[in-house]
Amino acid sequence: GAPDPTAGASIDDENCWHLDEEQVQEQVKLFLSQGGYHGSGKQLNLLFAKVREMLKMRDSNGARMLTLITEQFMADPRLSLWRQQGTSMTDKYRQLWDELGALWMCIVLNPHCKLEQKASWLKQLKKWNSVDVCPWEDGNHGNELPNLTNALPQGANANQDSSNRPHRTVFTRAIEACDLHWQDRHLQHIISSDLYTNYCYHDNTENSLFDSHGWPLWHEHVPTACARVDALRSHGYPREALRLAIAIVNTLRRQQQKQLEMFRAQKKELLHRGVTSIMNLEGWVGHPLDPIGTLYSSLMEACRVDDEGFHGFSDFTENMGQCRSVEYQHLPAHKFLEEGESYLTLAVEVALIGLGQQRIMPDGLYAQEKVCRNEEQLISKLQEIELDDTLVKIFRKQAVFLLEAGPYSGLGEVIHRESVPMHTFAKYLFTSLLPHDAELAYKTALRAMRLLVLESTAPLGDMPRPHHIASVVPNRYPRWFTLSHIESQQCELASTMLTAAKGDVRRLETVLESIQKNIHSSSHIFKLAQDAFKIATLMDNLPDITLLKVSLELGLQVMRMTLSTLNWRRREMVRWLVTCATEVGVYALDSIMQNWFTLFTPTEATSIVATTVMSNSTIVRLHLDCHQQEKLAGSARTLALQCAMKDPQNCALSALTLCEKDHIAFETAYQIVLDAATTGMSYSQLFTIARYMEHRGYPMRAYKLATLAMTHLNLSYNQDTHPAINDVLWACALSHSLGKNELAAIIPLVVKSVKCATVLSDILRRCTLTTPGMVGLHGRRNSGKLMSLDKAPLRQLLDATIGAYINTTHSRLTHISPRHYSEFIEFLSKARETFLMAHDGHIQFTQFIDNLKQIYKGKKKLMMLVRERFG
Repeated sequence: GAPDPTAGASIDDENCWHLDEEQVQEQVKLFLSQGGYHGSGKQLNLLFAKVREMLKMRDSNGARMLTLITEQFMADPRLSLWRQQGTSMTDKYRQLWDELGALWMCIVLNPHCKLEQKASWLKQLKKWNSVDVCPWEDGNHGNELPNLTNALPQGANANQDSSNRPHRTVFTRAIEACDLHWQDRHLQHIISSDLYTNYCYHDNTENSLFDSHGWPLWHEHVPTACARVDALRSHGYPREALRLAIAIVNTLRRQQQKQLEMFRAQKKELLHRGVTSIMNLEGWVGHPLDPIGTLYSSLMEACRVDDEGFHGFSDFTENMGQCRSVEYQHLPAHKFLEEGESYLTLAVEVALIGLGQQRIMPDGLYAQEKVCRNEEQLISKLQEIELDDTLVKIFRKQAVFLLEAGPYSGLGEVIHRESVPMHTFAKYLFTSLLPHDAELAYKTALRAMRLLVLESTAPLGDMPRPHHIASVVPNRYPRWFTLSHIESQQCELASTMLTAAKGDVRRLETVLESIQKNIHSSSHIFKLAQDAFKIATLMDNLPDITLLKVSLELGLQVMRMTLSTLNWRRREMVRWLVTCATEVGVYALDSIMQNWFTLFTPTEATSIVATTVMSNSTIVRLHLDCHQQEKLAGSARTLALQCAMKDPQNCALSALTLCEKDHIAFETAYQIVLDAATTGMSYSQLFTIARYMEHRGYPMRAYKLATLAMTHLNLSYNQDTHPAINDVLWACALSHSLGKNELAAIIPLVVKSVKCATVLSDILRRCTLTTPGMVGLHGRRNSGKLMSLDKAPLRQLLDATIGAYINTTHSRLTHISPRHYSEFIEFLSKARETFLMAHDGHIQFTQFIDNLKQIYKGKKKLMMLVRERFG
């Protein structure tokens, strides 16, 4: 939507037209100030595209415009703010800086620029580069990396190593590129002619100028060579760019071959050492200059067909006149392509070479996210292409190479533990190869399942960056910021294989082994277990039993992994496992119950596992006969008793419930409770079990447990709303219903445990209203009399209640405020009722009141109220 400040000059004009500099500056300033909102990032990208367009037209204003844009970027006030706060810039904004750096690289690599022009650019770039807020290429502000990795001693001189490493800024590569020139005769020949060959050349030295076909090679550092391709394309030399791209791809393919031969020669020794050297500290995928992306798009552009013929490739295409207008075509062979090859096959091959390259995980969050993003972008471009036989051949060739290529490949047999994982790429290879060569597809995917950075025993390898080998938490790498993303990609790869292997016992077993060996996170294994379960039970027909077993096996692994570590999803996982085992069959349920202690806590085993297994719905689901039901119940009871022994507090009640139908098991469970009651159980647990016993028709056992519970209880004078009060009243009522002796036995316990006057008077009142044991054990009515308050055990209870009222009164009076006076008088009235139950209660109460008047005579107003009510 922005007005075009650069409209002007056609390709043949002298480019001296006026660029509206102020307008460019204002626009950039405005877009930057919007901070990425209102599509400002999109607008800035349009301005960058405009610069590229001007370069393509060989319009000298392109560089000038980029200078104006860069000045505004450098003046962005947020830069110093972020640097001060140590926060990182947003991803979108970082990507704009990347594009800025790449564009400068293009400009200084202009093959036809004058030396003085280059000198002035260099001066300008160095000036920006020296400003302290100039963004770094890897996106860190020094302290964006958590200090974890800097603070640890790692290797002899690790710390100084990391601080002294000069940081590249976004302009560093462009500054270095100012030293590059195009005068090399070999390079000139490559880009200017399709016929440049040398057939009498011997392809034996490492840096031959030609390969065995006599085709030209170009041995420059790959990102630099590709930057030349980008520069040629950007400055309007598409044919030259294509020629150089082909030479680079041919060089890469030759290097692949040479590396394979070299590795085969040393393979025994390398594998024996179990160590690998990393050839590429700078991976090509995720590289700031995006070398693979450049080669890919140059080659793809060359095979895009449209109605107007081919962009600038008319001389290659005379014999293609009859061609339909489609998106991509296999163009007829160029001079430097193998038989049957085309720009399309070359583009696909170079993408596969780049994606499969073994490379070290770069530093910093931004650089690591960029690796993921770049890889995903490249794969999604590849997915737009339909695979025909020619392309499948290339997939096969590259997959075989990657598996055999040793340290040059991320899928080699031995890789460095800090190697960028290949899960995403392997998933793409797997799905592409599966219909054509299943064996190779699985081989590749299984090899890629590794995630060595999480393995404590992984080989470290020869690394020129010693300060990287730091592990703060064992097996967790603090500087792998994208680790959780990587782990979910690994899980995706495994899930893809499981889905594909449905119905194939051998393959499922292999995939299962791989998951168990390589996946280290319980939540991902749980996800795979659930995936496998879904796939196994998808159809209306019978479930895939092997896949169900895989699902169960993974579920069991999750149980073992999370048994001793807390996991908030644990309950869900346990429930799921029982469901899964039910689907597998009765023997699976039996097996998890027999091995419960390696899988579950005692509480889980009794309250979730055994209870679910014994439920009606499970029995119905499994169509069990009586014999099978009994066997399963036997296992559940054994489990219940073992759990009750191990953790009586939490499992005793479940154990009793599970053992109800078996007399011996029930007796054993009850005995376990009695043994634990004195030491390991709280009064509330004992009361709960006692009430269950009464409910089940064992009043004497309930009574026994209630008396044990009383010995653990302690209710102080002011706890008149304590949750245990109901239990105490229930226990007394139970004893009362059993008879005089039982009541007599429990009262001393009550007196000892309960100091709360209101609770004691409540018990006392209930005991005096009915005869104990009125409904005897055998249902016959006792002709008993009401118990006397003058004799034990009620006398003891009465004395204790009166005593409790006296103590409570004194406690309340020590710090009473006027607003509680009337409430206190009510309390004394309640006390009087209890005093009067004793035959000399009247005298006792009068003495008590006189005492109060004497001791608390200072509280005049209160004592006046006491006199008014009680004389």
